[in-house]
Amino acid sequence: MSLQDLLAILAGGIVGFSLGLIGGGGSVLAVPLLLYVVGVRDPHVAIGTSALAVAVNAFANLAQHARAGNVKWPCAATFAASGVVGALIGSTIGKMINGQHLLALFAVVMVAVGVSMLRSRSGEGDSDVHMDAKMAPRLVATGLGAGLLSGFFGIGGGFLIVPGLIVASGMPILNAVGSSLFSVGAFGVTTAANYAVSGMVDWRIAIIFIVGGVVGGTVGMKLAMRLASNRGALVKIFAVVLFAVAAYMLYRSVGPVLGLH
Repeated sequence: MSLQDLLAILAGGIVGFSLGLIGGGGSVLAVPLLLYVVGVRDPHVAIGTSALAVAVNAFANLAQHARAGNVKWPCAATFAASGVVGALIGSTIGKMINGQHLLALFAVVMVAVGVSMLRSRSGEGDSDVHMDAKMAPRLVATGLGAGLLSGFFGIGGGFLIVPGLIVASGMPILNAVGSSLFSVGAFGVTTAANYAVSGMVDWRIAIIFIVGGVVGGTVGMKLAMRLASNRGALVKIFAVVLFAVAAYMLYRSVGPVLGLH
């Protein structure tokens, strides 16, 4: 096993650990970790590879939420179906954007993720919500928008999908989190497939990254149960980490243009 393989396991473990520990936001770290830790040189390959890894991890977590009854399948399926179309369009556009410009935009999205994580979320909502003719158009519209951004940046998009589901359906956050994983997985598969067609997925790194993510996720979930009372503090710390990584990505991608290095 090469040093790059070990770094891929470590990077995957970090992403999985953060997802298991605080329940979201971790997948947005996949691209910078693949670029700056694992050593994937092409930003497009990093995005395609991370999309595949995020999709597999999302479906693994979806199974656990489904067993717990947290998934509102009609709402989840409708949101995901329109989102897949958006992800296909977004990933196609993303492949045509200059890699360094894409990284600069990605850093801005990381800041948005950090801000979103710092906002308090209410658990209120209608747990008995059922999809109807009035709700369906809202789910389709929000799903399309979330999928478009998810595909463009190659991220799971949970920070977009969860509030989108809540706004469109009125379901509680627990159901939104469980239901969102179906879309995260579907968007990731769509984006990864689109990038794979263009040869922009490193399959070896993706598999190793996924293995690390599964192990890290298991450890993170166990630790989360012990530190439940400090979850708010953990989220704040993670948001600060996202801001720092975003600043570094901006420095690497925009710095040469501004003459900073």
